[in-house]
Amino acid sequence: MYHLPMQISLARQIASFVGALLILIAYAGAQFGWMSPRRPVYNILNAAGSAILAYIAFQPFQLGFVLLEVVWTLISLYALVRSSQPE
Repeated sequence: MYHLPMQISLARQIASFVGALLILIAYAGAQFGWMSPRRPVYNILNAAGSAILAYIAFQPFQLGFVLLEVVWTLISLYALVRSSQPE
C-alpha cells in the first residue's frame, strides 16, 4: 500500500512551534516561580498556545490532539475570566 508523505507547510510548522512555545513558557514560568497560574498572563499564554495548536490539529484531523487542545483552550479561557472577576 502506497502512502503519500504528509506535507506540512512551513507556515503551519512555525505556527505549531509558536503555540507549543507559548504553552511551555507558561508551564516553565509556573514551575520555576516566574509567574503565578492565578495571573492573567499565565492563562493568556495557555489559551493562545492551545488555540493555535487546536487549529493546526484540525488539518489533518487528529482527534486526540483536537480534544486535548480544545479542552485546554476552554479551561484556560474559563480560568482567565474567573481570575478577572472580583472576589
